[in-house]
Amino acid sequence: MGSSVRFAVLGPLIAEAGRGPLDLKGPRHRAVLARLLIARGRVVPVDRLVDDLWDDPPDGAVGAIQTFIAALRRALEPDRPPRTPAQLLVTTGGGYALRAEEVDAWRFEEAVTKSAGLAPAEALSLVDEALGLWRGPAYAEFADQGWARAEIARLDELRLLAVERRADALLGLGRAAEAVPDLEAHTGAHPLRENGWRLLALALYRAGRQGDALAALRRARQALADELGVDPGPDLRELEAGILAQAPELRGAAPGSGTLVGRDGELARLVEAAGRAPLVLISGEAGAGKTALAEAFTAEMEARGWSTAWGVNPEHEGVPAAWPWTRILDALGIAPPAEPNRFQWHRAVRERLAARGKLLLVLDDLHWAGEETLALLSALVTDPLPGPVLIVATYRSTDVAPALAGFLGRIARAEPVRIYLGGLPADAVPALVRATTGRDIDAGTARTIHQRSGGNPFFVRELARVLDTGGALSAVPPGVRDVVRYRVAQLPGAVQAVLRQAAVIGTEVDLDLLPGDALDALELAAERGFLVEHGPGRFRFAHALVRDTLYQDLSRSRRARLHARIGEAIERLRPGDVAALAHHFLLAEAPAAVRYARAAAEDAERRFAPHEAARLWQAALDHADRRAPADADGGAAAGVPERLELIMGLVRALAVAGELDRARKHRAEALTLAEQVGYPALTARVLAAFDVPAIWTAHDDPELAQRIADVTERTLDALPPGEDAVRARLLATLALELRNTAGDRGPRAAREAEALARRLDDPALLAFALNARFMQSFERAGLAPERARIGRELVELARRHELVAFEVLGHLVLMQAASALADFPAADRHAQAADELGEKHEIPLVGVFTQWYRAMRTSAAGRPAEAAYRAAAARLAGTGMSGVDSGILGFALLCDRLQRGADPGHDLDFGAYEPWCRPVVADDGSEIPPSPRDLLFEARTCLHALVAIRRGDRATMARLHAELLPAAGELAGAGSGLLTLGPVSRYLDELARHGA
Repeated sequence: MGSSVRFAVLGPLIAEAGRGPLDLKGPRHRAVLARLLIARGRVVPVDRLVDDLWDDPPDGAVGAIQTFIAALRRALEPDRPPRTPAQLLVTTGGGYALRAEEVDAWRFEEAVTKSAGLAPAEALSLVDEALGLWRGPAYAEFADQGWARAEIARLDELRLLAVERRADALLGLGRAAEAVPDLEAHTGAHPLRENGWRLLALALYRAGRQGDALAALRRARQALADELGVDPGPDLRELEAGILAQAPELRGAAPGSGTLVGRDGELARLVEAAGRAPLVLISGEAGAGKTALAEAFTAEMEARGWSTAWGVNPEHEGVPAAWPWTRILDALGIAPPAEPNRFQWHRAVRERLAARGKLLLVLDDLHWAGEETLALLSALVTDPLPGPVLIVATYRSTDVAPALAGFLGRIARAEPVRIYLGGLPADAVPALVRATTGRDIDAGTARTIHQRSGGNPFFVRELARVLDTGGALSAVPPGVRDVVRYRVAQLPGAVQAVLRQAAVIGTEVDLDLLPGDALDALELAAERGFLVEHGPGRFRFAHALVRDTLYQDLSRSRRARLHARIGEAIERLRPGDVAALAHHFLLAEAPAAVRYARAAAEDAERRFAPHEAARLWQAALDHADRRAPADADGGAAAGVPERLELIMGLVRALAVAGELDRARKHRAEALTLAEQVGYPALTARVLAAFDVPAIWTAHDDPELAQRIADVTERTLDALPPGEDAVRARLLATLALELRNTAGDRGPRAAREAEALARRLDDPALLAFALNARFMQSFERAGLAPERARIGRELVELARRHELVAFEVLGHLVLMQAASALADFPAADRHAQAADELGEKHEIPLVGVFTQWYRAMRTSAAGRPAEAAYRAAAARLAGTGMSGVDSGILGFALLCDRLQRGADPGHDLDFGAYEPWCRPVVADDGSEIPPSPRDLLFEARTCLHALVAIRRGDRATMARLHAELLPAAGELAGAGSGLLTLGPVSRYLDELARHGA
């Protein structure tokens, strides 16, 4: 059986188990433990321990060692029964051994060793994880002990090796610039490590810092001479010569290269074309991966025995004519012919190439090719070379100059294979991010990257690096910004101006919102790859990153003016497009912003987009506050009614979106402001505006709930006749706020609200009233069937009238009721339905309840559920649902342990449930209060029954039996959807057997 104790020695010595760090007592106890860890499971004789711990061992040193061992055993195995042998720190062969299984130093060593044979991305991930285990010097507190020095030195050497392995992996991924800072520090601290200097110089060279690379090698030479009196080894000398000669093999991988992602189909087409077609044309926009595909194909053909050669067309002018062909001939070891005219030169090149057998020639960046380069390529294609020869040419589809266009027309009759590289599919993004940074991403992050990049591999890699360095995906990576700015600068000025206006409109560009002569500019921008035309007069930016670069390069003043102009155009053309009007007028800070933001927020609520609604309500409120702040004396300013409606809209949206703390804060603010004004009608509007579904029967803020109930009662008293809809909302509000309280006012209010809502035939009002009826359906045990009836009506009503939040509520109510009735197949279906709605509409709190339900389901099946409960509790933390959270984990774990007959333990925090749970664990005879009438009534009462039986309290047993009897067919606590104590009938039988 394995040990659960984890040891950490890469820093100060720590031992920890599931409950946290263990108390390792004094320094000599810790020294004994460290000495045994260094032995790695081998036996350390007692005499050796004595010699290691004391320079001059005192009398009784052996006895002291035994005392240290006994104390360590108690700390490491606190639950070991008395007089049973130790499993972790064992006595054997005249000494002691530590049977540890989880030690950070061992994990570190294993990871560093394993990284040697991995691909760069995998090696980087593994080494990063390994280096992350270090919290300081290994065995930090024992550095002056002779028995520890050799192990400390060994681990330090491994750490230096890991640093160099990490740099090597970064170089393999084409991320040389990232490797430089750590290598600078590494070589500064360890100037005699030649491999560190080699990696630093190579990283500097690949980062475009040739001078710095040579300077680093000079520093290495000086350090070796000063310290050791030797010259650099052959690796450093060879690297220096290669840098001076600008050797091609030092160039290394391009950033993100090494793994071709999402292009398997295109690579297969290239392989198929080999020997069957004279020419393959690979086209696509900048960053589409044309060169990467050609490189992967080259490697594939070299593996098949083909000779390969590359010629790159330089962007700058001044290079010799047909320079790419000269490079190709040089790479093949062919002397360029010196013929007097083009025809003879073409024939001579053709003869030399024809003699080379299987041959792959790559002409990269053909869009920059000169006339002579294109002329020779045309000659070789229109009159193909004999034998298996293939020419691959890459070019940007957005930069087809007249010379290239003419060439493409001339060779069309040769029927070249054409491969166009568009954006990568969304499912390829995670693999490319992993190849670039070594990290995995979730599906949501992958979708965001794909949406912002359009699948362009260069943009994906740049966004991956932003993510890897802790940046936000909403940012424009510097590399992307530079590329976009360069490409925009090549456009005519008029086209640039139209593109900037289009960027203000958004990713989708509407021609009707631009000047009348903008079409020509948009067509040219589409031709150059900035836009995509997807309908008459409808254009879209090819990449969100392109649009963001153009937008962010505008000054704030110019943006505001353009937003105002576009908003006015939309107002004329599409006055009902409130979302677009709110967007532009808010960014223009125009007077109409509040009106349209409010309209857009209400529209978002109707569409059940709570996050969008919350953003718009907040924007409207902020804008209103900036333009018309409230009176300094707090009086009834003219803007108060509008401000209250904005606040309550925000409160509703925040509550549904799961931001409960903010919602409660703003609701209290609105109530205070309404009371200050002193208009009952206004207060009624504020109270009635909060019609957000509620599922839990305990308040998160009881003080606020009581305050709202008191104000609601006063407002009801002042409400004039004929306001039945408002009265119904106020009554439902009152019933919700009075949940989990004694008295009949809450149930009466709920019934009256339901009756009014049915008479008014208002579906939304009826759904709210049914929520109130649910909250007041706990006056006695055994009412799960009644709550199931409410849940069914809620689901049917909400589906019919598209009331998504109440449909979710209905499914959760049915999940709870079915659980209480032990109908878990039905509960599963409703949990799944609630999850699907929550995911579709981004309602985060739904998953909190369904995850707790599944933990409870595990417990009800008799399987250990502690891990599932702890995971559910972690998700509950930070939601603002303190009414649910206060001690619920301890309560659930107690129920789980009791169900399985396990020791309830003394490690649980019961929070608000302490008066019912603690006596089960450690009964001090204190009085147990009656349980509140809520979702956990039966569970608390069953716990009370256990204690009453133990105490032999027959009067209490009789009372509890009567209270539980209506729920005889239910599972105790399962109606909460969070925990269960099993069948209520079991506790009724025990109560009856003991004289109830």
